[in-house]
Amino acid sequence: MSIVVTGATGHLGRLVIDGLLEKVPADRITAVVRDADKAAPLAARGVTLKVADYSRPETLSGAFAAGDKVLLISGSEVGQRVPQHQAVIDAAKAAGVALFAYTSVLGGPDADFTLADEHKVTERAIVESGLPYVLLRNGWYNENYTERLAPVLEHGAVVAAAGEGRVASAARADYAAAAVAVLTGEGHENTAYELSGDTAWSFAEYAAEIARQTGKDIAYRAVSADEVQTILTGAGLPGPLAAILADVDTAIERGLLAATPGDLSRLTGRPTTPIADSLAVTLKG
Repeated sequence: MSIVVTGATGHLGRLVIDGLLEKVPADRITAVVRDADKAAPLAARGVTLKVADYSRPETLSGAFAAGDKVLLISGSEVGQRVPQHQAVIDAAKAAGVALFAYTSVLGGPDADFTLADEHKVTERAIVESGLPYVLLRNGWYNENYTERLAPVLEHGAVVAAAGEGRVASAARADYAAAAVAVLTGEGHENTAYELSGDTAWSFAEYAAEIARQTGKDIAYRAVSADEVQTILTGAGLPGPLAAILADVDTAIERGLLAATPGDLSRLTGRPTTPIADSLAVTLKG
């Protein structure tokens, strides 16, 4: 039996592998990757590599075995994820895996924004497959904001179409730790976890925290969703992606990413990482 992580060379996947290596022998971990060369550091640590592509179902044959625990990290190609995820589900079912975990979105079927649509379809496919499952409904990452500080510092403003909405974000490492807890633990079958930070923050509070840590004048500028789209497309993002991200802002304004049920800290056994801590790490880097 192996613990199999798909998308293992991505930001989240690498952190999951790191966490697994602290708990189980490397020869019990399999990384499913598209590029073996990119995954060479994992192989050097004793992790088994399987080369496969979500978009090429035939490559997934042999990626899983009976009794495996599998983590499907959702694909990054918005608009293509449903067939990609279905291919992984089908391969896992054919192999007879013991547990199928999936990184979904906070709120699951109640997540009423465009970015959640493919996650909701995937959740239904997993449940209907009959596989023992765990739905890891991840909220927003601190890094979604802290890794995009350059324009904030340049213009002295945090710009969003989120009004006075709040975000219960956590560090990417927190979500990885939750996945590790599920993959190495017992009793998680057929469960959905709503994963988010312990505390929800507003964009005005975030701007004030950046100002405090940098000594610069930083303000929160609440704008319309259309203006956010214009800013993002002006920065080079494709129009459809800019529209999706602006829609996330309006979802935040409606309170859809503010829930703090505590599942994340309970799974990891520790408090989640405050946005201020992630900000400090980024500024020091």
